[in-house]
Amino acid sequence: MRTTATTPPQRPRGARLGIDVGRARVGVAASDPGGILATPVETLFRDPKKRFDQRIIVKQAVERGATLIYVGHPLNLQGEETASTLDAVQYAEQLRRLLDRNESGIEVRLVDERLSTVSASRDLHEAGRTTREQRSVIDQVAAVHILQHALDMEQSQGENIGRVVVMTETPQRTEGSAQSHE
Repeated sequence: MRTTATTPPQRPRGARLGIDVGRARVGVAASDPGGILATPVETLFRDPKKRFDQRIIVKQAVERGATLIYVGHPLNLQGEETASTLDAVQYAEQLRRLLDRNESGIEVRLVDERLSTVSASRDLHEAGRTTREQRSVIDQVAAVHILQHALDMEQSQGENIGRVVVMTETPQRTEGSAQSHE
């Protein structure tokens, strides 16, 4: 009897960005082109009027040759939406608009980010950072958690995960794959 090894599904190549959206700051993380390892990039201050933070993210994505931006989708522990959820969805949609204007072809997806900030705080505390010292980097570390989780899920499933952000008449709408992918 002859056996054959099955090859795992091929994931699309290209760097990915992970975004942790907060009320005051936005954490940015990036992966290598193979989508294996997430690393922190920077923390940006939110700029709701001129959206400089979003323009910087778009520039980062283009310069890194990103194919995908994962934006953290903050649900509560029961999987329900909160005020932060709507904020993150709107932020992702605004990024989508900027990317569309830029004709970059970069996809935006929302991914479950439950406990990413809690995990980031724990990691920083274990590394000897006080709560005050964490403020400047916690959003980056949370973005790393979001992105690394997405990369690991991609690896195990052989495809991109999360809900695709599409532009519709109603800004809060997203189209996506099953929740189990998040």
